[in-house]
Amino acid sequence: MSDAAEVLTARDVPLGGPRAMTVRRTLPQRARTLIGAWCFVDHYGPDDVARTGGMDVAPHPHTGLQTVSWLFSGEIEHRDSMGSHAMVRPGELNLMTGGHGISHTEVSTPDTTVLHGVQLWVALPDRHRHTDRDFQHYVPESVPIDGGGDISVFLGSLAGATSPVRTFTPLLGAELLLAPRASVTLGVDRAFEHGLLVDRGEVTMAGTPLRQAELGYVAPGSDTLTLTNETDAAARTILLGGPPFGEEIVMWWNFIARSTEEIAQARRDWTEGEGRRFGEVTGYDGDPLPAPELPNVPLKPRGNRR
Repeated sequence: MSDAAEVLTARDVPLGGPRAMTVRRTLPQRARTLIGAWCFVDHYGPDDVARTGGMDVAPHPHTGLQTVSWLFSGEIEHRDSMGSHAMVRPGELNLMTGGHGISHTEVSTPDTTVLHGVQLWVALPDRHRHTDRDFQHYVPESVPIDGGGDISVFLGSLAGATSPVRTFTPLLGAELLLAPRASVTLGVDRAFEHGLLVDRGEVTMAGTPLRQAELGYVAPGSDTLTLTNETDAAARTILLGGPPFGEEIVMWWNFIARSTEEIAQARRDWTEGEGRRFGEVTGYDGDPLPAPELPNVPLKPRGNRR
């Protein structure tokens, strides 16, 4: 593993069409497309819903991925074309598998005053990317960690805690709260690369300081990871990990595929298919999101530099 972490900074992106809220996106970007199978990291809030209107994402499709919703505050109502109707609440995992095709909505609830969390995507490997749609909900236990802090493991295993949620590649996803000035050393899988998103505070990883909303990356090769809270207040982070994905992907709008032709077909199926591939979402008062126009040039497959 490198002595220093690679620092990925966020860019502001509107999410969800004409009633968009702004999110901070650290993955993907030119420098890095994936961390393990993690291919998309959006970080939003604290968002004053009374001022911004909160989240209101109309029915929209997904292919070739799993979505991971994790909140720090607020509540989001999830509906999908499987018929799932669930609430996303702080400390509770909602994981949706798009596979061959699914559609869903995400709307912050009327009682939400401050919306704050992350939205993450996981790329499905080629052999599983047309799998059936699925939805899983899990509430991990928060457990103390040596050195001063607590951890909630929502995917994979870390610090003696294991999530039962099914994924299609080995993955790690956890929220870590670090006490003021705490330093913790975690035993990790040396085959994994890791990314650390700082939600609150300033945290050093692999000797590299990470500020709020930055994502630090470290390559595989070490069986420990040391994180240090450099401030006099509690710090909050999201730790992601997995073995290098090893496949190139094509990402466009809400689709993950392997070619421009597959993306174009998914767009046609959403635009013209009357819900057959992606199903229909009931209980949302509004029209589905229209797909944007495809660019006039082929979409470039992307993977991590070697």
